[in-house]
Amino acid sequence: MAPGLPSTTSLAHLCQKMNRLKPLEGSSMETSLQRCLSTLDLTLLGVGGMVGSGLYVLTGTVAKQMAGPAVLVSFGVAAVASLLAALCYAEFGARVPRTGSAYLFTYVSMGELWAFLIGWNVLLEYLIGGAAVARAWSGYLDSIFSHRIRNFTEAHVGVWQVPFLAHYPDFLATGIILLASALVSCGARISSWLNHVFSTISLVIIFFIIIMGFVLAQPHNWSPEEGGFAPFGFSGILAGTATCFFAFVGFDVIAASCEEARNPKRAVPTAIAISLGLVASAYILVSTVLTLMVPWHSLDPDSALADAFYRRGYSWAGFIVAAGSICAMNTVLLLNLFSGPRIIYAMATDGLFFQAFAHVHPRTQVPMVGIVVFGVLMAFMALLLDLEALVQFLSIGTLLAYTFVATSIIMLRFQKAPPSSSTGEASPGPVTKEYNSFQDHTQLVGTEQASASKPGQLRPSLRPYLGFLGGCNPGATVAWALGIMVTSAITLGCVLVFGNSALYLPNWSYILLLLLSTTVFVLSLLVLGAHQQQRRQDTFQIPLVPLTPALSILLNICLMLNLSYLTWLRFSIWLLIGLVVYFGYGIWHSKENQQEPATTRYVVFPSGTLEETVQAVQPPSQALVQEPSCTEQLTSP
Repeated sequence: MAPGLPSTTSLAHLCQKMNRLKPLEGSSMETSLQRCLSTLDLTLLGVGGMVGSGLYVLTGTVAKQMAGPAVLVSFGVAAVASLLAALCYAEFGARVPRTGSAYLFTYVSMGELWAFLIGWNVLLEYLIGGAAVARAWSGYLDSIFSHRIRNFTEAHVGVWQVPFLAHYPDFLATGIILLASALVSCGARISSWLNHVFSTISLVIIFFIIIMGFVLAQPHNWSPEEGGFAPFGFSGILAGTATCFFAFVGFDVIAASCEEARNPKRAVPTAIAISLGLVASAYILVSTVLTLMVPWHSLDPDSALADAFYRRGYSWAGFIVAAGSICAMNTVLLLNLFSGPRIIYAMATDGLFFQAFAHVHPRTQVPMVGIVVFGVLMAFMALLLDLEALVQFLSIGTLLAYTFVATSIIMLRFQKAPPSSSTGEASPGPVTKEYNSFQDHTQLVGTEQASASKPGQLRPSLRPYLGFLGGCNPGATVAWALGIMVTSAITLGCVLVFGNSALYLPNWSYILLLLLSTTVFVLSLLVLGAHQQQRRQDTFQIPLVPLTPALSILLNICLMLNLSYLTWLRFSIWLLIGLVVYFGYGIWHSKENQQEPATTRYVVFPSGTLEETVQAVQPPSQALVQEPSCTEQLTSP
């Protein structure tokens, strides 16, 4: 081997470190936090996290620049895609009631490196979400004062014409972020009280907008004279859908708070479903009345709803809408500043991020360092960046997190279920029996055939017809099928999104590629469906697995591919920064480095020779349950 190059052993050990899984300790209900949140509390958290600038600002932006009155269709499709992802979050939140959301879900199912990257992207999601909401908050407050704040800033600072930057520095948005950070740092009690007050006012204002909007509706605004219902066509609807994902990213706040729920197995799925249904209905109805009140091409993208009432002569209603929008955005901003540092805290507690962020203030019981750093970075982004660029940057990180959580659900379903520990006491380990003689091997094989199929094994009813799959290792078969499914979903998404316009393919080759990718996608689903899954009655489980998470993966990929290449470029730079942090700090300071006892596997061959394999941790593809062989003997250290 050339000098200076790493050995094969060191590379294998590095791969094992990147793929190691986070174990779940003891009882899943044991926690140092107080389980005080009811289903209603979690539902209000979800509603407060999803209703903000997405309703009061994004509706006008998408309607004017992307979809026209068909913005309601964009919100509907985005809601369906979010529902598929929300079901995945609901199952994980019920089964793994721990703080960390998508970061933790990926850590326990796919491995450490993927978990860090998802956590890194979730941090970006909260940063951009808070910055975008703060800029929207500033725009609405400015509209109340007839844009005097913006005119003053432009007159004394100037107007910027730099791509991806705001036209002027938004000092008002920066100030509100710093003020909200100070309030969040005072403790969870103050944050909770403010959330309840702002959420109540926001719900009342939404109800008012819908009623007044239908009273002032003019169906002529959807007529062909005004451009029709979908002036930008199907591509505009799809582009609007990708951007509208910003409106539904708040439901993961429920999953992040599941460790404080009284009964997470029941409360988390119920709260996610109710909050997402309420918010989706609100978005669709509000976008409908907005485009019926005034023509879509004349909307003000910065303050569409308030401006619509002003133009119809109801200035008092516009003032109420602007005040209500500020309350809703305050709720979203507080939740972003509350949840973001908590993700940093979870990563720092696991050793993957700097330990300073794991420090909790002794008096206020909040991660003070995380709140301060998080708030300063968010304020800096709100000061300089443009809202539209922030929203598209937010969408790609959110969609990637949804994709990984859906993939983790499929992996979780085909893994062997861990022993139940709901009582909180460790159960004694199973008695290990050694099989040495030929009679013992024959007895073991007969016992396996008589026992029921375990997760990851081929279904007994299909073994006569799929005998070629039965000859493969069950864990490897499922892992390969999952990898092929994700690859075919990416290929199918490229064909559907880009089509002939970007690929420049003849019609026959385009159709052939479409059929091939669809066929491979469906066949991989059939192979996965042919294997046994976990069936649990004590917690929520997604119906129609692997179909439901597979559709979520496909839809998320299509929406990600629909984003601009500049968004992908900025996202890639953020990922590279995350990889530098992980390989420079996280992989060497992970708590799993201290919990790496080797598992020794002995394989007895017919000739009597012995081969010893030491594995610090199995990679995800091998973590899937494997059918025991009569020549294997497992011993614990």
